[in-house]
Amino acid sequence: MDAILSIEGLKRSFWGVEALRGASFSVRRGTITGLIGPNGAGKTTVFNCVSGVVPPEAGRILFDGHDITRRRPEEISALGLARTFQIARGFAGLTVRETLLLHGDAQPGERLGTALFRPAVVRRRERALNMRAEEVARRLRLDHLLDSLATDLSGGQKKLLEIGRALMGTPKLVLLDEPVAGVNPALAVEIAEHIRSLRAEGLTFLIVEHDMDIVARLCDPVIVMAQGQRLAEGGFADIVANHAVQDAYLGRRS
Repeated sequence: MDAILSIEGLKRSFWGVEALRGASFSVRRGTITGLIGPNGAGKTTVFNCVSGVVPPEAGRILFDGHDITRRRPEEISALGLARTFQIARGFAGLTVRETLLLHGDAQPGERLGTALFRPAVVRRRERALNMRAEEVARRLRLDHLLDSLATDLSGGQKKLLEIGRALMGTPKLVLLDEPVAGVNPALAVEIAEHIRSLRAEGLTFLIVEHDMDIVARLCDPVIVMAQGQRLAEGGFADIVANHAVQDAYLGRRS
């Protein structure tokens, strides 16, 4: 199995409450892997540990051959791992274009020496990033909103902008935290189609999502978490038929 992400025995607690209790699973390269489970199962904590927001207390995280267990978020991002957030918030006062440009990688203008003494290098990179922002916006059907304030977008458009923000780097794996939460059904299907087409171009996705229709449409395999651990893994039909999953996730057996 060609695993782009391997999580081994991950543990994390908050104020004495165990959020992760030795969670272990892998994400195969080129898949759209679903990560589901009841509230409090530890899904978002996994995302936070993998992306460097919260350090794990034990265990190991391997991404694309690199041990990223306690690396800083910017180091992890530079290796090609991006994430979105459940609640999409724009930066006040920034347009869609500016929001995308903010998240572009390899910006020489951030270094004082380059900005002062090599302005031509900065301008070339700024032009390239602007072209990339327009390309990403066009792909996600946000190009007509490039000069609109990000905070003025609808909930669904903000979700698309979150994906666009992740694409402005050079990601190999994207962690999507509830990409269709609160989105109308038609736009949810459109977002799913965008994810599927990006996977066809080589991106790998790990998705936390509570909309089971979208999980069934998109994800294979599906990993189920409960009480901070991996409970089950398999195709969606197998997961739905699993009695342990029904007990933990649905609260009943059917």
